[in-house]
Amino acid sequence: MITLRFDAASLGGVRLAPSPATEVVSWLRVLVSDQGHPLFGDPGPSARWALRHRDVALLAAVLRPGPTKYVPDLLSPKPPPGPWAGMLRRQLELIRETPTAEVVRQLLTGRYAAEPMPDGVRRAVESGTFARQAANGLYWFWRAALAEQWAPVDEAVAAEMDSQARTMATRGVGHVLSTLHPQIAWVGDQLRIDKSWEEHTDLRGRDLVLAPSVFGWPRLWVQVCAPGQEMLMFPVGRLPGGKRIRLPALAGALGPSRATILVGLDIPRTTTEISRRHGLAASTVSYHLSALFNAGMVLRTRHGSQVRYQRSEQGEALVRTNETDR
Repeated sequence: MITLRFDAASLGGVRLAPSPATEVVSWLRVLVSDQGHPLFGDPGPSARWALRHRDVALLAAVLRPGPTKYVPDLLSPKPPPGPWAGMLRRQLELIRETPTAEVVRQLLTGRYAAEPMPDGVRRAVESGTFARQAANGLYWFWRAALAEQWAPVDEAVAAEMDSQARTMATRGVGHVLSTLHPQIAWVGDQLRIDKSWEEHTDLRGRDLVLAPSVFGWPRLWVQVCAPGQEMLMFPVGRLPGGKRIRLPALAGALGPSRATILVGLDIPRTTTEISRRHGLAASTVSYHLSALFNAGMVLRTRHGSQVRYQRSEQGEALVRTNETDR
C-alpha cells in the first residue's frame, strides 16, 4: 500500500499536465517487453529499427523488465509549471540536466539493486554521459516510432485533461483524486494506492502532477520516490476497443508517410518518382525509404545510375493484412 499525505498547501498545488516523455518511455517499455500493448498491439518495425541507435539501445537496456520493476524517475521528469506546448522539449532538457550523483543513485540503488548493471549502461554512468544519452535516445525513439502518429495521442491527452479539469471545478480535487483509477482511494487527508509495496510519503510543500497516459493504459504509474518528481500517470479514459484513439494497422506500425510510400511501391520506383507522386521532399522520402529498407519492408535494385525501390514479401504481407482489416 502506498499512502500520500496532503496538507492544505500540497492539496492546493495538485495540477494536471501532459507528460510526453512518459508516453515515449511507456511505448519503449512495450517494445522491449515483447508482449505488445493490450490495445495497440506490436509497436511495429519503425520502433524496432530505432533500437539500432546507440542511445535508444541504452534506454532499452534500462527499461527491459527486471526484478525491481523500477523505472528511473529521471526518465520521466515532472512536467514543469507553465504552457503545455513544447513540453517534450522541456522534459528532455530536464533529463539532460540530471546531476550525475542522482543518475548513480537511481540506477545503482533502484533499477539495478537486484541484478548486474549492463556494461553499456555502466560505461555511460562512469563517463558521466548517461543523462545526455538518455535524453537523446528518447528523442530519437520518439522521432522514429511516434512523431508521425503523435497528433491523436496529444489530442486524447488534452481531452482527458479538459474533462478532469471540469470535474475538479464541479466536484473538487478530492473527487478527481479518488476516481482516477480503481487502485486509488481518497481517505481523510490521504491518498491510498493499492500497490504491492509499502511506501508512505508526506507531500507537504510539494505539488503533485496528474498526467493522463495513452500508452501506459491500463496501468497506474506512481512516481513519488524522488523529491520534486511527484507524479501520478493515470490511463486516459474510454480507451477499450480503441474507439477513442485509432491507430490503423499499417499507419500505426509505420507512421502515415511511410505507410503511404509503402502502399505506392507495388511497382519499382525511384526516390524522385516517389517524391513527385506523394508531394514529399526528396530528403524526407530518402529518410523513410532507409527506415523501410532496414526494417525489411522494401527491396532496392540498381538499374544503371538509378536505384529503384519495391515492396518486399514482408512489405506485401503487411499491406495485405491492412487491406483485409478494413
